[in-house]
Amino acid sequence: MIEFHQVTKIFESNGNKVEALKNINLTIDKGDIFGVIGFSGAGKSTLIRTVNLLEYPSAGEVLVKGKNLTELSKYEIREAKKDIGMIFQHFNLIKSKTVFHNVAMPLLLSGYNKKSVEEKVFEILRFVGLEEKAKNYPDQLSGGQKQRVGIARALITNPSILLCDEATSALDPETTKSILKLLKRINKEYNITILIITHEMEVIKEICNRIAVMEDGQIIETGKVFDVFANPKKETTRNFVKSVIRDEVPKSVYQLLREKNHYSRIFKIEFFGANSGQPIISKTAKVYDVEINVLFGNITELQGIPFGNLIVELIGNDHEINRAVEYIISQDIRVKEVTEDGSKYRNNIKCVVGNTLHG
Repeated sequence: MIEFHQVTKIFESNGNKVEALKNINLTIDKGDIFGVIGFSGAGKSTLIRTVNLLEYPSAGEVLVKGKNLTELSKYEIREAKKDIGMIFQHFNLIKSKTVFHNVAMPLLLSGYNKKSVEEKVFEILRFVGLEEKAKNYPDQLSGGQKQRVGIARALITNPSILLCDEATSALDPETTKSILKLLKRINKEYNITILIITHEMEVIKEICNRIAVMEDGQIIETGKVFDVFANPKKETTRNFVKSVIRDEVPKSVYQLLREKNHYSRIFKIEFFGANSGQPIISKTAKVYDVEINVLFGNITELQGIPFGNLIVELIGNDHEINRAVEYIISQDIRVKEVTEDGSKYRNNIKCVVGNTLHG
């Protein structure tokens, strides 16, 4: 549906050059809700704006439904853009126009007759839950209602692609949830491919099926949302994942553990899908000569699949601790040993069969 081939974007100002995008290669499939996440300045907004030529790439190709828009005539570009809706962080509504006319604007500019415009506008307003606000002006609306107007305006031309540039970052958490729920409904009922740019990992977790992580104008990691959350490969990605899935032991807890008069090691135990329901902790404590102290626990859901982790202290001698860890691994559960320096994970544990834990 959308393809980026070696896309580069360079901005020039007062003789200075800034490379906002660096050889981007990315494919977004039909029906995806695809999220691009990154910190400010990563290049994500520039990336999304190349899809509808709000920014022209300096090099490379951006293909939309197999067509490179930069090779089309001005008329062909205008027609192609009708198939690409866009919603913005700050709504971009015309304050002097009613909700009806804000939504109707793309059709009015295209010369549609009054009756068909009215029918289409009220159909879309009903869909986004704003039919009763048709005569209101933007200043009379809440932030969430303004964004629903922006969504309605983007849908009015029956696009097959919807671009969302930080569409929820100006909204409170509850309103954000309602907007994300609406976007999922749009994707399902209208079969619209959605590309979302955000710096909020919670948005990615809630709505997207695939993700790309950007840093310094480059894509540093991409994949299915579940895979990226479960096994982030880059430090930036890990930091984003931690903003949603807490899995660090506070320094004060390490201090308390050091003060205890016993030998122990700390492990992170990760649960996926069906194994989330296993009573693995109680079983391990019964079979092996170890005490298990649960320091932290967290469970969430990614694309309908349970995903969680426990941080536990295993108390006992090395031999029994390793036997207990081997048993947990044998239940198809991933285990990583936690070290105090920055709560990093050590994947290799002495005496464990094969010397390597799953993951």
